[in-house]
Amino acid sequence: MSAEPTPRREVVTGEPRRVRPLPRYRTQSEIDEQTALGGAYVRSLMRGQLRAGLTAFAVLAAVVGTLPLVFEALHSSAVVWAVLGFAAYPPLTVLAWWYVRRAERNESDFARLVEGRSAP
Repeated sequence: MSAEPTPRREVVTGEPRRVRPLPRYRTQSEIDEQTALGGAYVRSLMRGQLRAGLTAFAVLAAVVGTLPLVFEALHSSAVVWAVLGFAAYPPLTVLAWWYVRRAERNESDFARLVEGRSAP
């Protein structure tokens, strides 16, 4: 009987080839091309910013709207000037700080959505 030679195995020791990843669905291109989905993303950001602005405005209106009633009840011009000169600024500063913090959080959430990163 004739012995057939067994096929010789070749071992390749080169660098492994990388498969190109499929292009991911890019949110940023959706926004740049102004598609319906991109518009929905931008509307979501604008809605969040509007909600923060209206909340800050409502708090400001409630505080400023009640000041004339407080002043009428006090009947003292010295207290009125003290409230207007000193006591009004800390709540306004806290309100402004909250609004800026909320607006930046909305923008960072939007940027994370556009870049495809997960929530921290």
